[in-house]
Amino acid sequence: MESSKILGVRVDRVSLGEAIKLVGEWVKQDKKRYMVTPNPEFIMLAQKDEEFKKILNKADLAIPDGIGLRLADRRLKRLTGVDLMLSLIKKGYKTMVAGGRAGVAQKAADALRSNLVGTPTRLDLFSMTEPNVEKINKIKPDLLFVALGMGKQEKWIVKNLPKLKVKVAMGIGGALDQIAKPWLRAPLRVQALGLEWLWRLVMQPWRIKRQWQLVRFLAKIYL
Repeated sequence: MESSKILGVRVDRVSLGEAIKLVGEWVKQDKKRYMVTPNPEFIMLAQKDEEFKKILNKADLAIPDGIGLRLADRRLKRLTGVDLMLSLIKKGYKTMVAGGRAGVAQKAADALRSNLVGTPTRLDLFSMTEPNVEKINKIKPDLLFVALGMGKQEKWIVKNLPKLKVKVAMGIGGALDQIAKPWLRAPLRVQALGLEWLWRLVMQPWRIKRQWQLVRFLAKIYL
């Protein structure tokens, strides 16, 4: 698979369909794997956190999350972490969601169950407030999605993956919020324009400090 390097961080040139197919092959195998979802915030954090940068670069798959990275490299495909997560859950894999602010994981799980009623495959979906290795291993999920916030979730996955009975793990950051609160997701027309970030900013003005990272990222790329 071809990849790009953006400020020292590897990002794979993978489409949503290719990522889904790849994970489908992985869940049939014994090897444990983890995926990451680099965006401008990830890239900027990796500039000052060498451990985080190594985790990103050693991931089995690094998807370009959102429009920000495509501004730096047009060869990257259009893809988001939340779209990959939702697409994989619809495939019916045994899935666990862990983390998120109080009650968010459960609300997200409930929303997913209600939205996927009638899906042709089974839906084994479990949620927990805090990641717990023993509880996760009792369920033995195919997919483990961890929401502890950028950096922290990836470090938790890498630290615990050797003792986890899972096939594929991925940090999902704010995806749970978007699932639990559907209005946070931009309409398809807005997504097509690559303006999801602006929609989130309008819905959650407090994110302005985080959006500053996009400005810093673009300045580092182009100046």
